[in-house]
Amino acid sequence: MITTLTDDDRKTLLRLARFAIQSKLEKNTLNQIPQKLTPDLKEKRGCFVTLHKNGGLRGCIGSIEPKKPLFEGVKENAVNAAFRDPRFSPLQPHELADIEIEISVLTVPEELPYENVKELKQKLKPGVHGVILSRGWQQSTFLPQVWEQLADVDSFLTHLCLKAGMEAGCWQHPDTKIQLYEAEYFSESTCQI
Repeated sequence: MITTLTDDDRKTLLRLARFAIQSKLEKNTLNQIPQKLTPDLKEKRGCFVTLHKNGGLRGCIGSIEPKKPLFEGVKENAVNAAFRDPRFSPLQPHELADIEIEISVLTVPEELPYENVKELKQKLKPGVHGVILSRGWQQSTFLPQVWEQLADVDSFLTHLCLKAGMEAGCWQHPDTKIQLYEAEYFSESTCQI
């Protein structure tokens, strides 16, 4: 079940993410923490920070498990998305104005029980479920928003396998574990920051 954040909490998190990135770019060591942190912002939650530039992905890093207070996770993941996503070069100062920040706040993942591939496909809810796919030490996840690009269940799961470095049909293997979560996501444009 998703806990809905207030508009003020959403804006606070988005400002915090932008400030964390800007501080790193300017080599500013000031640690800005909002004066009043609501209980929701102090709650330990998994979260992802996604950076978009001109409509395309520019970085995305997160933590699935709820190990840190939400405001701390957002700050850390914002910096990591900007400077440590191995798919992209570190963000440069001239890019900051073109970056739009999106934050996803996750529910705690739960294992999906299923008997066969048909049942797995029936239980998945495109656009609602974030999916964690794992086998052995290999693991990958797609946020619920990824369904917008990969709306077909077979394609979604195939790309998730490839992202984990496994064969395309790994999701059909009986040793593959599937976990689901949901996400409340918002961006600077949806919150009018």
